Order: sequence, then structure tokens, then C-alpha cells
Amino acid sequence: MGPSFPELARAAFSYPAIDNHAHPFLTESNRNAIPFEALNSEATGEALTVDSRYTLACYRAAAQLSKLFGLKGDEANWESVKKKRARIDYAELCAMSMKSTGIQCILIDDGLGGVADLAEGYKWHDQFTTSPTKRIVRIEVEAQDIFLELLNANSTQVTASTVGEVLATFTQRFRESIVASAEDNEVVGFKSVACYRTGLDIATLGTPEEIQCSVLDALARYKQKGDLRFQHKALNDHLVRVVLEIAGEYHKPVQFHTGLGDNDITLTKSSPAHMQPIIEAYPNTTFVLLHSSYPYTRDAGYLTSVYRNVYLDFGEIFPFVSGNGQRAVVRQVLELAPTNRILWSTDGHWWPESYYLGAIQAREALYEVLADSVRREELTEQQAVEIVENALFHNSNKIYRLGLEPNLNIL
Repeated sequence: MGPSFPELARAAFSYPAIDNHAHPFLTESNRNAIPFEALNSEATGEALTVDSRYTLACYRAAAQLSKLFGLKGDEANWESVKKKRARIDYAELCAMSMKSTGIQCILIDDGLGGVADLAEGYKWHDQFTTSPTKRIVRIEVEAQDIFLELLNANSTQVTASTVGEVLATFTQRFRESIVASAEDNEVVGFKSVACYRTGLDIATLGTPEEIQCSVLDALARYKQKGDLRFQHKALNDHLVRVVLEIAGEYHKPVQFHTGLGDNDITLTKSSPAHMQPIIEAYPNTTFVLLHSSYPYTRDAGYLTSVYRNVYLDFGEIFPFVSGNGQRAVVRQVLELAPTNRILWSTDGHWWPESYYLGAIQAREALYEVLADSVRREELTEQQAVEIVENALFHNSNKIYRLGLEPNLNIL
């Protein structure tokens, strides 16, 4: 017996997808550099390596990966999955994981910590898609690199009397770098992790004195710890405002990490509700709220419903949240958000299996939620099909100006 709604099933399970936010695969030599449990969890330490195995998300991932790897019966468990994948040739593992995702194009944020040392370059991923991979530039990493170059090239001690000049030079170079990225056809958008660094209550204005004090604080931390990490509010907010202005001029979206993350986040500052003033201040800039803003999905849906420059990405919950949780989140996304402004992503990272689970679980959730609405006669089947096709492909194709035609033979 086939699915109750065959046209909806066709769209949900076989329509090509644009993965609008992901990260690179580990290189073959680094395939075991990070605990595999991070496939399903943002936890760290034993909360990751021990406790996360007992989540519904991990049990489900183990079952689905067991099917992918041909494990049955007593072997269909997390430890057996880890042992099996370790024996598979890495090129084969990558290919078998990506084959059934239906991903036509990937937009990769290659600024994730550890990428430079552990992961493949973004163009390497073209072998798994029929349309070329594009870049998302992470602005805080770009800014830190520029500031380090400035420090290394300038032997002058940065003090309270010279910090204003240093900030002016840094801001100009940062602005030039962002403009260059905006003009680069390989770059289709920007990404901010302000959520991690200082929270999403991004100020619409900042005084020179406040920003200069933040620069001095960042330098003090650098001298003390030996690494440069911008986590000083006035400075971070200043960087975001620079990017929002330029991105608006060049019509390139700015993605924001919202909600779901590790314990580096202050959870109460990770709701996109804090962003309302900055969204209003830059009406010509497209904001993309990443990761379903979980657990603040309804806040994100509200913003998407009332601001035409806001789009909501329903990603990362696949596979981090249980199946019931995923369906609940998709329902919350659809409560208010216009369906022409929702986007899908895997938030794939490190392992090809993260793309596999991110794709198949999202397709299942879309079908199940929309089939329920069709069954209740709240939607026609054709309307549900259109929602799926827009969410998986057309909405991202439009806002990132990719100019792609859907490859209808991808699955």
C-alpha cells in the first residue's frame, strides 16, 4: 500500500534540495578527530560522549544509520554503527551518505572552529552535488583574522591614546574585506555568531568610546590567553552593523545563529526576539534566522510573519531533536511563518552522515506534518506540494540569487 498522498510523497522524498547552511566534511586523515556523538548533540565532555547516547535522537540515528550500513538485529545499535563506519573506505562512506539526500547545492560556512586544520575546502564538496557549492562568510572569524594581521604588521603598542586610530584602520580594512566578499560570486551570504559571543540583543548604535573600550578588552584577553576571540559586546555589535549595511547594499543575506547550541551560549539571549530592533533598523537587509531558533521557534515564526526581510531556517533539529520534537518544531514554524520565507538546511558538519540524517529526517517530518494538514482539509495536496518545493529549493534559490533550475532526476 502506497502513501496516502502520492504527489506530496513524491515532493517530500524526491524533490531536489538546496542546503542553505552547512559546514565541511572532515578530511580522511581526520575522520576520527572528533567524537562521533557530536553528530547528534551540541554537548561537550561526558555529557556528549556518555549521556547523549541515551537520547531519543541518538537511538533514532542509530536505527537509521544501521539501515544505511546494512546492520540488523542485535547489531543495529550505536556502538555497532561506529565500528561499521570505521571499516568503510572514507570515499565510499561519503558517497553512500550523500547519494540519497537529494541535495543539489550546498551553501557552506567554512568559518567553524577547527575547519582550517581538520576539514576539506568548500569546493571539494562539489563531487556530491549537481550544482556548485557556494560560500557563507563567517564575519567574526574574518574580523579576527584581519585584526591579527593588523597587530602583527604594527609594532606600535595599542593604548588608550592610540586605540581610536587602530579601530579606524581596522574598521576600514574589515569593511573592504566584506565588500570584496559581497562582490565575489562564490560568496552568497554572511553568517554571524553574535549569539555565541555576546547574545542577540544587538545594539543599533554604539559610541566610539564604547567600541574602543571593547577593543582594549579584546587585546587584554589576547595578551592573557594567547588567542584572539571577539566576545566584547560593543565591538561585536559594531561588526554586525557594518556587515548589515554592506549586505543590504549588495543584496546578500546575513545568517544568524539563533537558539540551539552548546553551553557557550547564554540561552536567555539566544532568542531572535532580541533582534527586533536591529531587524527594524536594517529593512533593506535580509536576515536568516538559523537552526529553527529552537527552543524559540515561535519567536522566530512571529518575526518572519511581520518583517518581510526575515526568513526562517528550519535546520539543525535534524538529527539533534527527537522525531516527535522535529514534527512539533515544523508545526510551530508553519503556525505563523509565510511558507515563501522558510528555508531548509542540514547544518551538516564534519561527517557525511550528518547530511544524510539531516536530509532524510527533514523529508520525513515535512511529509508527516503536511499530510496531516491535508488529511484535515486545511490544505489541498497541491498546496502542500508547493510548500515542500519552496521550502526545500525555491525559497533559497531566490534569496541567495543562485539562478538554479531544479534537477528533477536527482533521486
